[in-house]
Amino acid sequence: MNGMSGSSSSAPAPSPSAFFQHHRRHRGGMMHMTFFWGKNTEVLFDGWPGTNLTMYWACLATIFVFSALSEWISRCGVMKAGPASFGSGIVQTVVYTVRAGLSYLIMLAVMSFNGGVFLAAMAGFGLGFMIFGSRAFRETGSNHNHTEVQSHC
Repeated sequence: MNGMSGSSSSAPAPSPSAFFQHHRRHRGGMMHMTFFWGKNTEVLFDGWPGTNLTMYWACLATIFVFSALSEWISRCGVMKAGPASFGSGIVQTVVYTVRAGLSYLIMLAVMSFNGGVFLAAMAGFGLGFMIFGSRAFRETGSNHNHTEVQSHC
């Protein structure tokens, strides 16, 4: 009886982790569901940044800049109320759509669960707010309303 004896001459079954690593590499299946640290990750696109440390740093810089840019756009004067016209409404709509797109890209990048990507996004949002939204870089006189976040745009 072939294959029913107590001793088997076949190779041992692959471990579940080997199966998932193979599945991920070839079919894009499993992904991290908890935060992890390291440069070997995929963010937004298949194979990017990969395993290259320079590309990982470029990825972190890109996420940082996108986060700060998103904060700048949300504080920019284009989004403020102004005179009603069709042209200004189109401009507001385009700026809003770009900001929303950047925000969704940042969210998807953070969903890679890489700790460095998360910290780069939070640092970008924080620095963007500090520069463009907080009172850190502007003079506030006694006649200004201190409850309103003003714009540097």
